[in-house]
Amino acid sequence: MVETRNATGLPAHLAEGYLAFIDRRLPEEQARWNQLAEVGQSPTTMVVGCCDSRVSPDVIFNARPGELFVLRNIANLVPPYGPDAAMSEAAAALEYAVQALRVRHIVVLGHARCGGVNAFADRQRKPLSPGDFVGSWMAQLETVADRATDAVRADDLGYRTWLEIASLRRSLANLRGYPCIQILEGRGQLSLHAAYFDISTGLLAEFDERTDRLQPLSDPTALTPRPRFRAVPVG
Repeated sequence: MVETRNATGLPAHLAEGYLAFIDRRLPEEQARWNQLAEVGQSPTTMVVGCCDSRVSPDVIFNARPGELFVLRNIANLVPPYGPDAAMSEAAAALEYAVQALRVRHIVVLGHARCGGVNAFADRQRKPLSPGDFVGSWMAQLETVADRATDAVRADDLGYRTWLEIASLRRSLANLRGYPCIQILEGRGQLSLHAAYFDISTGLLAEFDERTDRLQPLSDPTALTPRPRFRAVPVG
């Protein structure tokens, strides 16, 4: 077992993971890493995902190094376009992806049991800190939540799932508020997508904007336990 040598050293499990990486995976992909070092990255897809440690885009999409350009934040939200400096991190990542890397696709990846959505649903509780940074960030869902019917709100777990899915549509709309994204999509040079991952089953469903529903990419009846959503409309 690898031991950290002092109080400031990396956690042991990270050091162990790295040693396993250079022992097994790196030799298999050494040529790939050499190429990435020499010519730089050229991913065709950007993923806007959640910080949740259970939802890794690289793992879910079985991606190789250099294939995905990933932006992760609480609850995989795309903030609206604007000059607000608090939103500049997301704006900078989006700008770099479409203007410098020339990605062809942007995928917003939502997921079940999202802690950020739970924080929003439980927003009457005491904030995590005096700054309430999570609460301020998740306030972006206020306009989404306003569309929930009384029937949706009556089922607490169902309401949280509804919020997770409905926020995907809002993020797609916000993406189209960025001029460079709007222009490139209009030219057919960029495609926008949204998907939803069920942690407990591993099911991934794509959000179909034409039907306003989730469409599983695999057979949900073959999974145990069954996913909570079944082509759920978010309107």
